[in-house]
Amino acid sequence: MSDSSQSTGNSETLVASVGNSYLFEADVANLIEPGMSAEDSASITTQYVRNWIKKELLVKEATSNVRIDQSEIERKVADYRYTLLSYEYQKLRIQQLLDTAVTEEEIFEYYSNNQDNFALRQNIFRGRFLKVNQQAPKKTDIRRWIKSSRPQDLNALKDYAFQFANNYSLEDSTWIKFDDITKNSPFSTITNKIQFLKTTRYTEETDSLYLYLLKIDDYKISEEISPLEFVREDIRNIILNKRKVELAKSLENEVFQNAKENEDYKIYR
Repeated sequence: MSDSSQSTGNSETLVASVGNSYLFEADVANLIEPGMSAEDSASITTQYVRNWIKKELLVKEATSNVRIDQSEIERKVADYRYTLLSYEYQKLRIQQLLDTAVTEEEIFEYYSNNQDNFALRQNIFRGRFLKVNQQAPKKTDIRRWIKSSRPQDLNALKDYAFQFANNYSLEDSTWIKFDDITKNSPFSTITNKIQFLKTTRYTEETDSLYLYLLKIDDYKISEEISPLEFVREDIRNIILNKRKVELAKSLENEVFQNAKENEDYKIYR
């Protein structure tokens, strides 16, 4: 896309124009992906050109409106440009300087000092969940495996789940959102889920197509303090974001101090 001064002498194929703005074939070439049919290519290109014309017409109409303060628009554009440049520079410098190593001690300290911020918003549990077709083989075995604490039985269950399960979660040490893992299953219709979690250690449900097996080893209910394991990654990101904010402030102060020492700015009173 270009204005009239850029279009002079341009040998490219012109696709559309609105006033002194021009759309060239090269501007729409990247819309076409390899393997795309001619019909799809034409449809996408036509839609893009139509949208471009609408936008350019709107800009042309707005530019000619005497009630719009063009100088104010230019000021806002300049402010946005400065803001964008500053943001990109800070992001670049933060990427270069940021220490991304977060120790377990740092995570535990933040968790201990901010536990009120980690109240659960949903029920979670640790255990095993398996959804298999009613016609799947070895149902007697999987009932035994899912309850077993023997490593060889867990390995057998994982191999089975990989081959036959429609959905499963078998990592005993991982905290899982109860509603997420049991959605689209009969367990999702339980009216009192807190009581269910408190009183259930193993249960099965069926519908017309599937068998659902659920083993609960531990649970936490909504409003309780989240286990550290469940929010470890969140805390790590919080710590990293705090470091980014501190780096951004430090960078501003550093640039200002350097400019002051080099007399790169003046204040007129």
